[in-house]
Amino acid sequence: MKTVAIIPVRGGSKSIPLKNIKLINGRPLVYWTIDVAVNCKWIDEVYISTDNEEIRNIVLNYNQDNYEKLNIIDRSVETASDTASTESVMIEFAKNVSSDTVVLLQATSPLTKTQHLDEAFQKYFDEKLDSLLTVVNQKRFIWTKDGQPINYSPTSRPRRQDFEGYLVENGAFYITKTDLLLESQSRLSGNIGVYEMPEETYFELDEPSDWLIVEKLLQVSKKKTSKSNKIKLFATDCDGVLTDAGMYYTDAGDVMKKFNTKDGMGFSLLKEQGIITVILTGENSKIVAKRAEKLQIDEVYLGCKDKVTAMEELLKKYHLKMDEVAYIGDDLNDLALLKQVGYSFSVADAIERVKKEVHYVTERRGGQGAVREAIEHLLNREKE
Repeated sequence: MKTVAIIPVRGGSKSIPLKNIKLINGRPLVYWTIDVAVNCKWIDEVYISTDNEEIRNIVLNYNQDNYEKLNIIDRSVETASDTASTESVMIEFAKNVSSDTVVLLQATSPLTKTQHLDEAFQKYFDEKLDSLLTVVNQKRFIWTKDGQPINYSPTSRPRRQDFEGYLVENGAFYITKTDLLLESQSRLSGNIGVYEMPEETYFELDEPSDWLIVEKLLQVSKKKTSKSNKIKLFATDCDGVLTDAGMYYTDAGDVMKKFNTKDGMGFSLLKEQGIITVILTGENSKIVAKRAEKLQIDEVYLGCKDKVTAMEELLKKYHLKMDEVAYIGDDLNDLALLKQVGYSFSVADAIERVKKEVHYVTERRGGQGAVREAIEHLLNREKE
C-alpha cells in the first residue's frame, strides 16, 4: 500500500505573484505545507508539482527532518495555465507516479498541521473511505441573490449557540484512491468522508488581505505554544544574529565585525524592564567582549560550545527556570537551547531547521536590527 502526496505550486499566480514562495512568517509559503506532508506517518513520498524554475530552486533549498521524502516533478504547460483544473494536475500526476492513494495538499493553507493529516488518514482507513475532504464548521446564515434564505428561517432566527452551522470545504487537503481518481476524473468519488478542522483554517491565501490575516494567525499559533508569559532573561547568539556573519579584514590582517546600533538600543529597553541580558557565542573574540562591555551586557560566554549547560549555570546563579528565558539564534548549535527556552527567536536568514522550531522569525536578517525587532516583539508580548 503506497501513499503519495502532491503539492501543486505553479508560477502564474495573478493576485499575489509567485505567492507559493513568498515569505510568510519568515519562510517561503510552500515550506509550511511541505512540513506537514513530510512529517505525516502515512505518506511515503511527497511531490512538488511545478512549472517554475524559481519555485524549483526554493524547494531544493528545503532541508529539514524527513526531507528525503521530498521530490520535484514537472508540471506540463497545459496543467499550469490559468484555466486548468486542479483535477487535471492530479490526473497527470497519478498517471506518472505509481500509488494506491493520493493526497492533494494546497500550499495556500499554511495553517494545516501534521496532526490534522494524521487524524484524517486514520479516519480514512478506519471507515474504509474511498475519498475524504477537509471542512470547517461555519455558523453563518446564507441567502440567495434574489433574497431567499437557504439554511434558516428568518421568522425563527436561531441564536448562534443553538445553531449547528454547516460544513464548508476549506481546501486544505483531499485524500482519494488513485484508481478511482483516474476512473472518475474527480478528486472526490465513491464513499466520501469529511474531516473537520479548526475554524481558523477556513482562510486560504488567495488575496493580499488574506496574507495579513493568515500571517497573524501563524504567529499566534506559535505564541500559544510558548511556555511562559514572563521572561526574566534574554540571551542571544552573536555571529549571524548580532552581526551579519561576515568576516572583514584590514590590509594588516586584523579581523572586524559589523554590529547594528539598533540592537544596542534594544538591550537598553530590556534593562529598563529589569531583564537580564546575555551573549552566548562559540567564538572567543575580543571584539565581541568589547561590544558586550559597551552595551553593559550582564553575562558574556565566549567560546561557548554547550549553550544548554551554560544556560543551566545562569539559571542557578539567578534562581530562574528555563521557561523564564528568551533566546535568539540562527544555526544548528543554537537548536538544543531554542527547543528548551520559554520563548525562542530566529533571524530571517537563519537555517530552515532553526526557523521551523522557534516561536517567532524576525523580518530582519542578522546584523540588520533583528535583535531589536525580537526585543520589541518580546516586550509588546509581555504587555498583553
